[in-house]
Amino acid sequence: MRKIPFMEADETMEDLQLAGLRLIQKKNAFRFGMDAVLLADFAEIRPDDTVADLGTGNGILPLLLTGRGKGNRFHAFELMPEAAALAGRNIALNGLEDRIRVIEADARRASEFLEKCSVDAVVCNPPYGHPAASLVSDNPEKAAARSQEEDTLARFFRGAFEILKGRGKLFLIYPAPQMLHVMKALQAHHLEPKRFRLVYPRENKPANLVLIEAVKDAKPTLHPMKPLIIYQMNGDLTNELKSIYHMK
Repeated sequence: MRKIPFMEADETMEDLQLAGLRLIQKKNAFRFGMDAVLLADFAEIRPDDTVADLGTGNGILPLLLTGRGKGNRFHAFELMPEAAALAGRNIALNGLEDRIRVIEADARRASEFLEKCSVDAVVCNPPYGHPAASLVSDNPEKAAARSQEEDTLARFFRGAFEILKGRGKLFLIYPAPQMLHVMKALQAHHLEPKRFRLVYPRENKPANLVLIEAVKDAKPTLHPMKPLIIYQMNGDLTNELKSIYHMK
């Protein structure tokens, strides 16, 4: 078994229940949730693709994609130094240094580290909160992960456009009530929404998340997918959600 790197007192070790992967997380910083799992499942990434993750946090998305056999080489961008360092430790913990590279930089600077038009796919779980519309955490990592500035989406999408190959794909998850806003932002950066899937907590509740696939320089044609429902009416997880989590 691979040696566990030094852990701080404010950290925990999680078993991802996938391909033997493990993850170190900060107790009081942003911790991954269902969003990352749903996005890793939704993203149609080929085994030999080169992938960029814009805003990797603790490195969860490259790990989940690797565990699912999606992607070969990963470039994981993270602006916050402490989060980038933790992502690097998680990559080392799982022995994936030869496949996943952590880059401490803003997503909009992606083309300074990668050749333009060199990446097959981009994954992105951008901050959800809007300025003056959500409470901002005192913890800088939580604040950065949950709250966006006025130009956050523009920075992410500009960086994605520059490094994606022609017809390359971007996959993201976002709050369903803001679906129109994020699709307009994608189109403004020549990333055409092509496929989307709404996520419902229960069949009798409004959708709270949307999964979107956008294609660089594509023609506008939008294909809705069947909805994804998380819980049955009795409170149990749906069979599809169990399948996504690899539950028996």
